[in-house]
Amino acid sequence: MTVKIGTGPDSWGVWFGSDALQTPWQRCLDEMAEAGYKYAETGPPGYIPGSPTDIKKEFDRRNLLCAGGFIMRHYEDENEIDVINADVELMGNLLATLGAEYMILIDDTYTDLASGKQLRSPELNESDFGRFVESIARIGENISKRFGLRAVFHPHADTRIEHEEQIERFVEAMPPEFVGICLDTGHHAYCGGDPVAFMRKFFKRVEYLHLKSVNKDIRERVKRNNLPFARAVAEGVFVEPALGIVDFEAFRDVLNAVQFDGFAVVEQDMYPCKFDKPLPIARRTYDWLMDNGF
Repeated sequence: MTVKIGTGPDSWGVWFGSDALQTPWQRCLDEMAEAGYKYAETGPPGYIPGSPTDIKKEFDRRNLLCAGGFIMRHYEDENEIDVINADVELMGNLLATLGAEYMILIDDTYTDLASGKQLRSPELNESDFGRFVESIARIGENISKRFGLRAVFHPHADTRIEHEEQIERFVEAMPPEFVGICLDTGHHAYCGGDPVAFMRKFFKRVEYLHLKSVNKDIRERVKRNNLPFARAVAEGVFVEPALGIVDFEAFRDVLNAVQFDGFAVVEQDMYPCKFDKPLPIARRTYDWLMDNGF
């Protein structure tokens, strides 16, 4: 097993390109390095300002290497094609300049990430699902040829690919030569799945990991009261690997058994949060992963 441990701005309460409630980007990068991480994600497009060369200087100054960056869009929506293409071009150029390997593709949420209000149907119909898969595959092929990047798809809470049966359907429909899977242990458990069993079953498709766990009591209250994802995060549903319901020792053992070779990025959603909250959590999480065989 070769696991490259990293972190991302998400663990500093960052969800948007610009938001006054988020940790300033300079502090975020400084604290990523201070916590001990060697690899980092870029966060949402626009969070770190400047040209790709400018951003690379900021990474280099802190001895950080880039693992990847993400784009979050409604890929089936024909009205978003131009915006999606622009995002791919922007993120592809940035990641190629930073020497990253992966672009992470996430379905946009059917709820508003700030307010929790439902904006779209939580299900894709047959034609939308077909367009969705075709769009993701096309992006994967394009960024491989154009930027030398590998696309991985990230199932995400409050999206149309969130539950295990939806994820399995996507995996079966997606040609593996174009797109791999980013398994987020926290989102998977939050949506009622078992990340250990999923990793054991689909290890040949899972190429990239996001690591976090889930507070059982808060999750049960969220589901009981039908609260949106944004509210759940604000109430602290995601927690450090040592503190939640995901069996990380068993997960580690599966990674060892299948000889996982790739990135495992700590990504503990906590938007919004006080600016002094993330660093102690990041340090504890890094130390715990090092002490427990990751």
